[in-house]
Amino acid sequence: MPLRRSAPARRTVHLAAGSLVTLVTVLALPLGLPGTATATPDAGKTPAHPEQDWMGSTIAVHEGTDGSGPSEQRGAWNRKTVAGVDVSSHNGTVGWRKLRHMGVRFAYVKATEGNSYKNPYFEQQYRGSYNAGMIHGAYHFALPDHSSGAEQARYFSHHGGGWSRDGRTLPGALDMEYNPYGATCYGRSHSSMVNWIADFVRAYREETGRDAVIYTSTNWWKRCTGNSERFGRSNPLWIPRYGSSVGTLPGAWRFHSIWQHTSSGHTVGDHNRFNGPYSRLKVLANGEDDD
Repeated sequence: MPLRRSAPARRTVHLAAGSLVTLVTVLALPLGLPGTATATPDAGKTPAHPEQDWMGSTIAVHEGTDGSGPSEQRGAWNRKTVAGVDVSSHNGTVGWRKLRHMGVRFAYVKATEGNSYKNPYFEQQYRGSYNAGMIHGAYHFALPDHSSGAEQARYFSHHGGGWSRDGRTLPGALDMEYNPYGATCYGRSHSSMVNWIADFVRAYREETGRDAVIYTSTNWWKRCTGNSERFGRSNPLWIPRYGSSVGTLPGAWRFHSIWQHTSSGHTVGDHNRFNGPYSRLKVLANGEDDD
């Protein structure tokens, strides 16, 4: 929006030359600089369509899918992996016992987005998976242009993303993917994005005592963090790739903990595999040997 000149501004022709140069310079400055608070117009606002933002909702759009990816047919996987799903409000009321009968043993449920949205189906989905005998956890859809990482971590932990040492609750997951509302990297530089994520995981650990799981694709991580190696030794990796393998891992992660291998599975779309036997999944839930 152009600046409106007031009457005093038009009378600057009578000012001393030095003053006129100064005034013209000030008027010519941009209203906001990239990476500053004024460069985040969505800060503090409610997400426009959070019901359309689920774990991986932007991955297929930006990276595509591979129809040859592994299915969830009974007996298709060995005992060294564990079947899981992730759900959000777009799944509505979930048939958890049907999924349990299909062999699904863990579930992640979207709890929050940004710093103002909570999944209206969260209670049914979160408690329902637990009551069906699954190990469950919650995840947060990050909007780094809305508020600080610490603020979103606290909002998440206070609205479903907490953790308890009951043996059946997984640490919260931070969903870092393409911006569904605008610029791919939310208007942040590599260093700024890495600092935002660090702010989130630090605050989440202060709130819960656990290191958050990080969900991200290799392509997004390279593009928006410069393939940062900062979190590879502390935060378990959850990687989406709809093909026959997990592919190249991002940053300094030597292995993945969870693989989201399809967005078109039975009963609910997103199906996952924990990279290890059920006993190791319980270790992750118990908070022992996070590495």
